[in-house]
Amino acid sequence: MDISQLIEKLRLIEALHSGAATEGERSAAEHARERILKRLRELQDEDPPVEFRFSMVDLWTRKVFVALLRRYGIEPYRYTRQRRTTVMARVPKRFVDQTLWPEFQEISATLSSYLAEVTERVVSNVLHEDSSEASVIDEPARLSGRPPRD
Repeated sequence: MDISQLIEKLRLIEALHSGAATEGERSAAEHARERILKRLRELQDEDPPVEFRFSMVDLWTRKVFVALLRRYGIEPYRYTRQRRTTVMARVPKRFVDQTLWPEFQEISATLSSYLAEVTERVVSNVLHEDSSEASVIDEPARLSGRPPRD
């Protein structure tokens, strides 16, 4: 997958999570953001925003999540002394459950797959052709004379 294919796939993910009902709507990815924003406004009327704490596994997934929040006009923040991988946001629960979190998970999985492919290519082409995992071997015998513990 090249970068243009990745971008197109990410646009299609957004279109899918915008609630597009027909195949034609799904292909109109440029309107997805407006549909999601409209849904968010509707949900805010009946389901007031509540504070959520999201914990990301690493800084690049946090960056993706923060960008997604901002894309929908949601201001991400964190409190003093919270870890950098923590993101706070005030969002309607239904929007998180039905749109935001599923879209983020799909985008994150797509980017992870792409980054894994790129990393594999770079490591194989630049550093060493064998990029397989390190071997697993038995631990050496202990010198203390005691049997090894499990």
